[in-house]
Amino acid sequence: MVRRLMNMVPLLLVLLLALILFGAGFALKALWFVAIIVLVVWLVGFIARPKGGSGRWYRW
Repeated sequence: MVRRLMNMVPLLLVLLLALILFGAGFALKALWFVAIIVLVVWLVGFIARPKGGSGRWYRW
């Protein structure tokens, strides 16, 4: 019984590592999409800024 359990530990560790790497990959992909959306919004705001005033479209 103990021997069988010891044989399963490496398999469980590999599966856990695969789940962690899959989750990290998904999170990084989601962050890339967020970065692209922020870049597009920034570019639209940069191109469509008001003609009068200081020329800045953001508040800070």
